[in-house]
Amino acid sequence: MSRRTQVAAPSSSSSKRTVRVLAIALALLTVALQYPMWLGKGGWLRVRELDGQVAAQKDVNAERKARNAALDADVLDLKQGFEAVEERARSELGMIRRDEVFFQLPPKVGVPARDTGPTPSK
Repeated sequence: MSRRTQVAAPSSSSSKRTVRVLAIALALLTVALQYPMWLGKGGWLRVRELDGQVAAQKDVNAERKARNAALDADVLDLKQGFEAVEERARSELGMIRRDEVFFQLPPKVGVPARDTGPTPSK
């Protein structure tokens, strides 16, 4: 009589368990690889936050650039002649020339006073 060696085929319960373990391992590996992309130092959420900060800083820079341009124009006006200096002295300090007469009228009763500054006349 000859003996046959039989190789036992894996049972169906052990193959299901192997597939399940493999699926869980692959899922964990996928999560481990995805974590840095979403939540890591250079992840998507951090990049989105930094984009918002960059946009806010660009707005601040644009406002400051406009303010600087206005200040440059004022400096240029003040350097070029006395007209800008005289205008500022009249509007901000209420100054008048020696040969001018300054009239200040009291506000009408019942009408709120408007501060229009001094009214010089020649």
